This record gives sequence, C-alpha cells and structure tokens, in this order.
Amino acid sequence: MPIAQIIVSVILALSAVLAMVRLARGPSLLDRLLAIDVLLAVVCAGLIVDMAAGRHMNNLTLVVAICLIGFIGSVAVARFVTDGRPREH
Repeated sequence: MPIAQIIVSVILALSAVLAMVRLARGPSLLDRLLAIDVLLAVVCAGLIVDMAAGRHMNNLTLVVAICLIGFIGSVAVARFVTDGRPREH
C-alpha cells in the first residue's frame, strides 16, 4: 500500500469520526445535515482513493449516485427548513 494512500485513508477516517461526533451531538437539524453531507463526501473520497489505488473505475457510478443523493437531500432539507417566504433584498 503506498504511503500516500495510507495518509489519505487516515485523514478520511478521522474526518468520518469527527463528522459522526457532530451528527450525534447536534444540536440543531442543520448541524446534523452538515455532518451527513461531510460523511457522504468522505465516503465518496474513500471510494475515489480506492479507485485510484487499484487503477479501476468500478465504483464510479456509485460515487456519482452518492454525490447526487447527498446534493438533492441537502437542497430538499434546506428548502424544508426555510419558511417559504421570499427574501427581501
């Protein structure tokens, strides 16, 4: 295993642990949403590191799907949290 892959994997694991702590502690819905977004980004980054290390593209569809689900979920929750009134500039 190359040293760069080990370093990146440790950083991603630490990021995932810290995001799970934020997910558990909250305190608000938006904090938890941000933690879930970070976890999805870490999962995507981990899959990309695996693809780069193994020199294959088997997980590319999964990475795109996870990123799209994360984006659509974030937009949906953000629209749900707002009160629906247009902002005055």
